[in-house]
Amino acid sequence: MPHVVFDKKIDLKKFYNSFQKIIQAKPTIKIQNIFIDKNEQRLLLPTLVIESKNHHFLIEINAKQNKTTLRLLPETDPEKTIGVKTAMGLLTLNILEIFPSVKIIKTNISNFIPDRK
Repeated sequence: MPHVVFDKKIDLKKFYNSFQKIIQAKPTIKIQNIFIDKNEQRLLLPTLVIESKNHHFLIEINAKQNKTTLRLLPETDPEKTIGVKTAMGLLTLNILEIFPSVKIIKTNISNFIPDRK
């Protein structure tokens, strides 16, 4: 399962308030909405990826005591295509830009995470 683990708990409320939609042309990727749970410990981001077929799924960001994990919500379980991994990489970059001191400590999608600007 594609995932990214960050070295600290990030402020999901800050990310929620700072989030700007992600839209890319090739492959088509749209991440336009974000939902936060009442405890501000979990975010869900509905995602659309259009390649040879359409993939609708949720990306989950879960903040725990000393780490934050970005992963596909298992209940939506899309095919792990290049576009799906690219969507996760773009969202990872978004987190790294909002929280510059955060570091990735574990991932299996490093080839899909763009370099920081």
